[in-house]
Amino acid sequence: MVDPFRPAPLKPTIGVSDVERLDVRVGTIVAVDDVPKSGKLVRLTVDFGDHRRTILVGMKAERADPREVVGLQALFVVNLEPKRMAGGLSEGMLFDVGFADGLTPALAVPERAVPNGARAG
Repeated sequence: MVDPFRPAPLKPTIGVSDVERLDVRVGTIVAVDDVPKSGKLVRLTVDFGDHRRTILVGMKAERADPREVVGLQALFVVNLEPKRMAGGLSEGMLFDVGFADGLTPALAVPERAVPNGARAG
């Protein structure tokens, strides 16, 4: 029998201003491409309405076919400093649920379609 999930302890309290510093937006994943120099990263091309960005995510080992997320809207942090990874540049971070707890990650997605670039919060 599998042990029941036990949530991690809550992190320290922060102020609303800390959360407001994050720029979280909805984007549609329009392409998923392999990152040849990495055993876990794929390159997402994400449409944010007025522009597209490349976001590298560790999705290879999490899904049998990472391309199954093409066409889905998801939440992304878009005001992170760009980061070089496996020879590529990541221009944001995908929000997912479960990875930090050792679960198979699930995308954080809006409950209904909204315009690309819409802000969370």
